[in-house]
Amino acid sequence: MAVFNAMETIVINMYDEFTKSYELKCDCTKCKEDILALVLNKIPPRYTSSEKGQLFIKGMYINSQLQSDVMRELMEAATIVADQHHHVEE
Repeated sequence: MAVFNAMETIVINMYDEFTKSYELKCDCTKCKEDILALVLNKIPPRYTSSEKGQLFIKGMYINSQLQSDVMRELMEAATIVADQHHHVEE
């Protein structure tokens, strides 16, 4: 197994939950990737090189403070991307 940032999976899963309650100005792939990149650059990564470590880190997903932090960052990132998206609207 290669080195893996388990926070990527957590943030992607939380993004899916976030979009159920927050209407994005644009939901294209480019904007989604921009939002995810902004969030992943602001929260601490959690790297692991084993499946056991990956499961342990994913268990952190239950932590309400982590969920709150990620949701806050998703909200900020969505606002930034909505105001400054980097693609031409069709």
